[in-house]
Amino acid sequence: MIAFSSRPGLVVYVTCGDPDLTTSRSVIMAAIDAGADVIELGVPFSDPLADGPIIQRASQRAVSAGTSLENVLHLAAEIRRARQNAGLIIFSYLNPILRFGLKKFCEQAEKAGIDGALITDLTLEEAGEYRFLMKAHRLAPIFLAAPTSSDGRLRKIAEASQGFIYAVSRTGVTGPAQSSDTKGDATQLVKRIRRCSKLPIAVGFGISSPDDFHAVGEFADAAVVGSAIMRMIEENTSSGASSAQAAQTVSAWIKSLRAAAGTKSRP
Repeated sequence: MIAFSSRPGLVVYVTCGDPDLTTSRSVIMAAIDAGADVIELGVPFSDPLADGPIIQRASQRAVSAGTSLENVLHLAAEIRRARQNAGLIIFSYLNPILRFGLKKFCEQAEKAGIDGALITDLTLEEAGEYRFLMKAHRLAPIFLAAPTSSDGRLRKIAEASQGFIYAVSRTGVTGPAQSSDTKGDATQLVKRIRRCSKLPIAVGFGISSPDDFHAVGEFADAAVVGSAIMRMIEENTSSGASSAQAAQTVSAWIKSLRAAAGTKSRP
């Protein structure tokens, strides 16, 4: 179920299979228990052009380990059985889904208990069949809105989206923010989206500290964290830490986000 229990809500991205599926499962479960409202289950891809170096490395490791979309759907089913109220989103490039089969993907995603999907490089103009099949299988299509989107395009994104709208706080690739103008750009984008949609708005790209998380809560419904999580996993596992230790590190950091924003993690 896609819902935010407090403001700001928290969306956590994890590249599944980095360094292995056991670690991914441990981290995801810990993130949910620490207060994540929605988990984006990242499908590793060999050419992740929209991602910065941290997630690119994570995706390369997961691909090298043989992680597939089918593996991610199996992992999703395990998580759904264990944490029935968590929001679960497939986050992928289009290529792995086309290779798997669009109809088969929607069927298997519904069976696994997935709530929706965000396909980073699927444009609205090419999403007709995708949206039809997603609706048929009770899955929420989530689309990206960027600061460069025109007002007309934002209206189309709002009409096509369900669950929430993912507002990209800046142009470029994923990773820690480099510009002091990022918050201003994100604030203006959220204001523009609110004029044409009542859906919750989650802001992503560049959120890497409790201060960032707190700041997003001042103007948006939720924040998305991804590169910061994957950096923690990379640092832990490269130093020989266990999957349990990586999960503990992520859990502690998420709790620090919640504390900074004055919100409580789940009991």
